[in-house]
Amino acid sequence: MINNIVIDASVIVKWFIDENDSDKAEIIKELFINEKINIVVPSLLYYEVLNALKYSKLFRLDELNLVGESIENYGFDFIVIKDEIREKMVEIAINHDISIYDASYIALAEKFNTHLITADEKIAKKLPKDLKLLISNLKNYT
Repeated sequence: MINNIVIDASVIVKWFIDENDSDKAEIIKELFINEKINIVVPSLLYYEVLNALKYSKLFRLDELNLVGESIENYGFDFIVIKDEIREKMVEIAINHDISIYDASYIALAEKFNTHLITADEKIAKKLPKDLKLLISNLKNYT
């Protein structure tokens, strides 16, 4: 059985921009491509990645479109945030003063009983221990 993981935009961006821990993000990509893991993401990931790459100013219009096409073709399990996942997302965001965007990834990790892998070290800082257990920092990923 293939394990599900949730990754956020900070990890996917590292597939397209060489940054700290891009090598670790590449390991995740290779595991996914080789069907060792399944990647589950909220549908907003697509927009977050393209937005981050746009603001990096490293990509022309045609290149951003190619990145968008690449994301479409990876075959992630894109999950529409609704019903009980939406309720959990809003609860996490309000109760722990984090963005709705970040809370959506955490709610998915909880729903799929897996981990969120992120390069964003700020996410876990505001969370209680039970939710912190759902988050793995990319820099510690091996």
